[in-house]
Amino acid sequence: MQSYMNKDANYIDNFQNDSIQNKLEILSAAARYDVACTSSGSSRRGKKGMTGNTHISGICHSFSSDGRCISLLKILLSNDCIYDCVYCQNRRSNDIRRASFTPEEVCRLTMGFYRRNYIEGLFLSSAVIVNPDYTMELLYQVVRKLREEYRFNGYIHVKAIPGASNDLIQKVGFLVDRMSANLELPTAEGLRNLAPSKSRAAILRPMRQIQEGIVQNKHELAIYRHVPSFVPAGQSTQMIIGATPDSDYEIMQVSQALYDKFALKRVFYSAYVAVNEDKKLPALGMQTPLLREHRLYQADWLLRFYGFRADELLSEKTPNFNVLFDPKCNWALNHLEEFPVEINKAPYYTLLRVPGIGTVSARRIVQARKFQNLDFDDLRKLGVVLKRAVYFILCSGRRMYPFSMPLSMNEDYICRNLLDGGERLPDYIREAGMNYRQMSLFDDVQMELPVPEDERKMNLLGQI
Repeated sequence: MQSYMNKDANYIDNFQNDSIQNKLEILSAAARYDVACTSSGSSRRGKKGMTGNTHISGICHSFSSDGRCISLLKILLSNDCIYDCVYCQNRRSNDIRRASFTPEEVCRLTMGFYRRNYIEGLFLSSAVIVNPDYTMELLYQVVRKLREEYRFNGYIHVKAIPGASNDLIQKVGFLVDRMSANLELPTAEGLRNLAPSKSRAAILRPMRQIQEGIVQNKHELAIYRHVPSFVPAGQSTQMIIGATPDSDYEIMQVSQALYDKFALKRVFYSAYVAVNEDKKLPALGMQTPLLREHRLYQADWLLRFYGFRADELLSEKTPNFNVLFDPKCNWALNHLEEFPVEINKAPYYTLLRVPGIGTVSARRIVQARKFQNLDFDDLRKLGVVLKRAVYFILCSGRRMYPFSMPLSMNEDYICRNLLDGGERLPDYIREAGMNYRQMSLFDDVQMELPVPEDERKMNLLGQI
């Protein structure tokens, strides 16, 4: 196989002579469109005679929930693909530089980066080389060598290749922490149009196998102490957003079904980056729909941790998220009859539906009110974002600020105050003079705006 490393036989020996930024740029270039790497979700202590460990607080390519910046080596085994998916940079018909690593090279790179404390684990995917079984066998050889020959005990996330044999996927599952089978596009119709060589059934097959293997392994571990773990950190998947005309409503329905039927740990949403020119795709030069991706992640958070269902957030009549408000705030504004909520009596999941109260502050409220009635100053100390929550809550039957009319008649007032705070309104939208109305079909251009930094920080803390 060809490799970047063939151009420099002393790559590892001269590792310290080159900047880590350059190395990461080379190794991750072909994998940059794959966003499905996340916190490890598994915990494994260091072992005598082995290198590394895995901590449950997380290994990812960004920031963990406690604010740490953590990273893993994210590479493709090869970008020499047999498929010609319309949306993919690595498709067969593209005239790009092709390269493939050998299993030994991936192992040496991983250990070299790990020993220099540049990474905490490996995220390994690949284009399909020759056929699915051939590719999956190579991936298996990588993780087998790392675990058995290099004694690497750190985090490993590997992609399951649709169409590969059950035996290969099973063998890989006993060696890695997390696996993922990418759904690619939200609907089967979109897959038929843009990736005719792939099928929804072929993608769901390994996903189902991994799910059933995890369940069976948990039963065996409950009986036998020394049974090896099978994909202990669970599985995830990824959908490309914006390459097809699917609405947010359709996307969230698919996500809800994946969580319900396949017990996924996480669904990732990758905003489509226009890299290929084709009449079936958005035009080249179109900005990446980052704000739309951000709203989908916010809604996904509500499905996983806040007790919401997809059909509560959107419907066929309102198929896309409001560009001005996050999904939870928009739900609250559309259901003012559910408010105000009495802080000292409301159940946990009712508190979670209040804008400005996240999972952490809701748990603190439930614990603190066992000892005393809480007031607004107490809520501020417990982490509640009062400038958002104040319109939707009561403390011992009192509002923080008196309203002369019922909440339903104050909708305009609440919306304008939430927007005036600037917390959820990007400068680009404010300058354009947009108001708080529900997003329409002609607002799609606004979905391309960057996400405000304060929104990113609040999402990390779970305070949405």
